Amino acid sequence: MGKYRPSQLDPRTGGSRQVRVRLDISGRVQGVGFRPFVYRLASGMGIRGWVRNTPTGVTVEAEACETALEEFETRLVSELPPLAMISSIRRTRVRESGSTSFSVLPSLSGEPDLTVMPDLAVCRNCLEDISEPSNRRYRYPFTNCTDCGPRYSIILGLPYDRHRTTMGRFRMCPECEAEYSDPSDRRFHAQPNACPACGPALALLSPSGRVSAMRDEAMASAVDALKSGLVVAVKGLGGFHLFADASSEDTVSRLRRAKRRPSRPFAIMVPSLESARSLCAVSDQEAALMESSAAPIVLLERNGRAGPCEAVAPGNPYLGVMLPYTPLHRILMDDLGMPAVATSGNLADEPICTDEEEALERLSGIADLFLVHDRPIARPVDDSVACITGGRMLMLRRSRGYAPLPVAAPREEGPSILALGALGRNTVAVSRRGRVFVSQHIGDMESAASLKVMEAAIADLRVLCGAEPELAASDMHPDYVTTRLAGSFGVPVVRVQHHHAHALSCMAENGLGGPVLAVTWDGTGYGPDGTVWGGEFLRVEQGGTFSRFAGLRRFLLPGSPEEPVDPARAAAGFLYGMGVSIESAWPDPPLARKEIRILGAMLEKGLNCALSSSMGRLFDAVSSLLGLCGKATYEGEAAIALEHASHGIGDPGTGYRMPISDMAEDGSLVLDWEPLIGAVLADRDGGVPAGTISARFHRTLAEAIAEVARTSGMREVLLTGGCFQNRLLSELSVRRLEEEGFAVHTHCEVPPGDGGISLGQIWAAGLGCVAPEEGIGVVPRHSG
Repeated sequence: MGKYRPSQLDPRTGGSRQVRVRLDISGRVQGVGFRPFVYRLASGMGIRGWVRNTPTGVTVEAEACETALEEFETRLVSELPPLAMISSIRRTRVRESGSTSFSVLPSLSGEPDLTVMPDLAVCRNCLEDISEPSNRRYRYPFTNCTDCGPRYSIILGLPYDRHRTTMGRFRMCPECEAEYSDPSDRRFHAQPNACPACGPALALLSPSGRVSAMRDEAMASAVDALKSGLVVAVKGLGGFHLFADASSEDTVSRLRRAKRRPSRPFAIMVPSLESARSLCAVSDQEAALMESSAAPIVLLERNGRAGPCEAVAPGNPYLGVMLPYTPLHRILMDDLGMPAVATSGNLADEPICTDEEEALERLSGIADLFLVHDRPIARPVDDSVACITGGRMLMLRRSRGYAPLPVAAPREEGPSILALGALGRNTVAVSRRGRVFVSQHIGDMESAASLKVMEAAIADLRVLCGAEPELAASDMHPDYVTTRLAGSFGVPVVRVQHHHAHALSCMAENGLGGPVLAVTWDGTGYGPDGTVWGGEFLRVEQGGTFSRFAGLRRFLLPGSPEEPVDPARAAAGFLYGMGVSIESAWPDPPLARKEIRILGAMLEKGLNCALSSSMGRLFDAVSSLLGLCGKATYEGEAAIALEHASHGIGDPGTGYRMPISDMAEDGSLVLDWEPLIGAVLADRDGGVPAGTISARFHRTLAEAIAEVARTSGMREVLLTGGCFQNRLLSELSVRRLEEEGFAVHTHCEVPPGDGGISLGQIWAAGLGCVAPEEGIGVVPRHSG
């Protein structure tokens, strides 16, 4: 006899009496092929009963002998579909019913409490379907199954069933219906299931909205247009992209002018991983990230060989590269056969377009043609952006493929909280029953259109997560639109200091308590003392309260801190604090002499000047003084230019001095920037290359972080805030801290920048470390 295996036991006899159990399963179990998996497993084991979707997840009733049920439950967990995740299983004995088979029952309606799945990149099986000429889905752009395809961008309500998605308007043909109804098929209950006979179709429109081609002809005409140098607006999964030939300097430059985006890098889409490797160095980690079900844009280092035209990413040693993540994009890129610019379908600082009418109105001055389809997009979902730094994934923009997957809340029980996020790079979030659901990237709150998208995202999360807020959380800044909006929900409002939220977001995703030292460096944040913070070291306690342990020496910043910062303006503030002449500070002044004199007068008289400790402005100032960025055209441009200047520089030698003193009014330590800037100017005037100076500057900051950490007496250190999107700063800081024996924590699930603020706000409110309407949460400083 062979070795005994439990599955050889007849579940109807099994040497023991028959029992029936009810399994209430929560987690990521809808829209991921979980019910077909349960059906196949139970049927294969001879177990009787049923499975169904419920508002709280999935419920299974299973009847067999006790031994067979134990094996069934074990295999439910150990053999999960690749996209499924079980959070909990509640087991209850119920009365036997004498079932003779296993079936899939219709979903139950009710109050939802589940994980909404993000949109998923096309899987290998579906790629095979669209590549096989004999397959009925050959070259069909909307092919999907339970392992891939649209989810968050089409869902209208829960439970996740077809009539609650934007696919509800498409009635399945008999063949698709048969697949949908067959538990052994991978398209069993695949809600967006469709084929050329019954599903969405392509159309090609002129800027006036006239249909010039349909289906395959529309795709062929769009490809021909791209090859001839035209710009094509393509309706994809969560919105429109603007596509253009990445090798054409003229086309990409024209796109820049029309989109009003003079220098910010464009992302590109490539036909394959091999194509990406022809342009960039691609590590195994980066390849895995590009080919994952999220398929984000990944920042890759150029390999110095072939590349797109200079206008794609001017002066940038990195390219943002993504693979085709839908069948539509795969067919388009295979037919095109070369890299293409694939940038968001919007004007600068506006939300992406999601429907044809909107795109024709807003993009007709940019795009020459529009490749569209008739599957509605429920909400805008922009591309996610990530990179690998120091062997770790760093999330830069969390959206398609990730949102709205949950992060742990501070407490399993507690009030439902709505967080309004930051003013820039906005996300919103809601909490419910121990989970925080962070929205897709919304963008900067600089227009009525952006505010409308944010309000829609809030409404979405409230409906899809079944969360009726009992508290609202917002930034402390009294004039932010998000702060004002928080008061409109009729619930108590918690005002959370910006850098406190940064620190708590990093603690949340790393599962940390306290005390920790949180290095929170960014461009701006309203401080409890009314000044502009941004170069802080916060001590965060077990209960979430914080104190400022150290910070950058304050300086005067001329102009409003909320305005887009001219790097020369930041430099003027630092120079004034040193007593250095502003008019003679630049060999090649970035501003007219009159403008420089006005800045000097503003600083001298303290007119329209803010007191700031912003590390982001220090990056801007040094970039300006080195002549790397005269006029910034987007937030962070000067700091990025400074980082990139150091690319390829070997050992730059010893860094600069940045002494620490104990001179702040609140007793916190102070990092003095004056010797640093003085040394930068001396090196510049002595002919030291800007790249070497940049490398020394970054090394100095990493050493300063390590020195403050040593002084703090704490062993857990967090790196958070927009400055830590700088790969060089992040890598150097992690390395120095780990050399000193510190446990270092960075971001992976949410961005270190303002896209993670909403998560931190929920943690502040949930921990109760900030009282409603007070919004400070500061305790007396601890000496460490």
